[in-house]
Formats: sequence, structure tokens, C-alpha cells
Amino acid sequence: MILLDYHNRIIEDTLKTRFNPENKPKPVDMSIVDFDGVSYHLATLDDDDTKLNLSIRWKCWQELVKYGATDVLKREYSRWIVEPEHGYDFTLQFDLDNIGGDPEDVIRRVSLLKRNAMAAPFERAFDAQSLAEQEDHWDPSSSQLMTIHYRDGEAIYVQNQQDRVTVIFSTLFKEETDRVFAKVFLQEFVDARKKPHLQNAPQVIYSHREPPLEIRHVPGLLDSESQGYITFVLFPRNYAAGAVREETISRIQIFRDYLHYHIKCSKAYMHSRMRARVSDFLKVLNRAKPEIQGSEKKLASGRAFRRV
Repeated sequence: MILLDYHNRIIEDTLKTRFNPENKPKPVDMSIVDFDGVSYHLATLDDDDTKLNLSIRWKCWQELVKYGATDVLKREYSRWIVEPEHGYDFTLQFDLDNIGGDPEDVIRRVSLLKRNAMAAPFERAFDAQSLAEQEDHWDPSSSQLMTIHYRDGEAIYVQNQQDRVTVIFSTLFKEETDRVFAKVFLQEFVDARKKPHLQNAPQVIYSHREPPLEIRHVPGLLDSESQGYITFVLFPRNYAAGAVREETISRIQIFRDYLHYHIKCSKAYMHSRMRARVSDFLKVLNRAKPEIQGSEKKLASGRAFRRV
């Protein structure tokens, strides 16, 4: 099972070409899509091919801003931020004559624009848990439930507790077979924690239709057979400062796409095996057909008729 990329490969490859000083600046106007309904617009200015704008549009952008996305984006892209392009939520502008940093580092950071925007609620929850852990008398009512409606009918819920952070995905399984595959996959996550080297992995809980206790009070939850909830219980060891924390944020926010991608791959594999088996059965049936012996024709005199 593969891990999906956290960055946008099209943006990365395009910027590598545009940031190469050996290439002459040329007009470009590209519309790019990403997971979870994200849209990008990568284009040069009408009157200046050395100025390149990258804009992003996402239905949950205002929710991310409420949970600190602006601060995260300023930390990562402060020198390239300009006024958002019309119809988009956030825009970066690059001067190809003076990129303003190591090109490889800039390209990598820019290709992670979606990831960095979504990182804001997770960073806030991790920081809040670290502070709560130091308090002798922690008030549970101070815990903030952050809701990000990032897809139609689906959301991510992030909540800090004194000793953990809970992340809940609500997702839609449009077909019965999808729910079956999902249950099998998620059971593997549960069983994996039994292995000695994976005992520190986050706890994973799957529930069908019935929302977890943490979000039952949330209005507007969909009551449908196609609705499923996946809960991750993260402890401080799962998001220690540094590379572990960054990797956890990257992996968990792509989990929904990771799950549905492998469900589709499994269904495609099963269909290919079924088609191969049907083809084998047809061959067996063809071999089992009795051969029809040609009947001998005779003349009126009784002699055998032989066609020359």
C-alpha cells in the first residue's frame, strides 16, 4: 500500500521549469486541481512574464483562517504574499528574476501550500494540549472542537484534551462494498498496534453511522447508511516537536484520500481477478463442447457421396 504525496506534483514540476534560469520566461495560464476540491490558478501577469502568481481556492478556507491558517502561511510564505486574486482565497507572487531564496526549498514549500494551510488547526490543538498538560486543574470546557468542512458532506473534527488530541473524520461511502473494504482496512490499523514495534501508533476507531461521543452534540450531522466516522487518538509521543510533528500533520490530513484511494484500487484489483477467472471458465467450457461428427451423405443408389 503506497502513501500519497503531500505536495502537488504539477505545481512542483511547473515551478522547476519556471525557476530554471536557463529557461526564458514565457506566458503561462494553468488551472490545477488537487484532492478535497482544492483549485489552483498558476499564471503570469498580463504585462510581465517575469511575475508568476499562484492562487488557491478552497471551500473551507475561512474556517482554516479562523483556526490560525493566516499565521502559518505568513510564517512559510511572508515575502511572496500579495492581495488574493479575484475569485480565490490566497495568492503568492514570485519574481523570476529574484525568487528570494533557494529555488529547491521555495519550490518544495510552495508545492505544500494546501498542506500548510490545513496544518493550522492541528498545530493549534497540539499547542493547546501541551499547555493543558502542565496545568494541575484543567477545565474540560476549555477544550476547543475545531470543525473543518473541507468536502461536500464530509468534515474533520480536531479537539485537544489534557493528555491527548482527538481527530475525527466523517466520510461518505456511497456503496455497500466501499463500507466493507473500509472496515477491513481499518481493522488492519487496529491489529497493527498489537505488533511490538507499532504499539506506540495512534489508536484508530471506526464507527458506522453513529457519531463518536465527542461530536454527538454538533448540529447538522448526516444520519445515513453511507456515513462513517474514523477516530484517531493522538498522544504527545505521536506529535513530538520537530520532524515527528510535521510528519504526523502531513499524514493524518491526507488519510481520507489515502483510504478511498486504496478502496478504489482494491475494487479494481478484484474486478480484474474476476474478469480473469471468467475468461478461464470460458476456456474450460469451450474445451468441454462435444465435437459434432459430420454425417455421411449417400446417393439414391446407396453409394456414399463424396464431394470433390
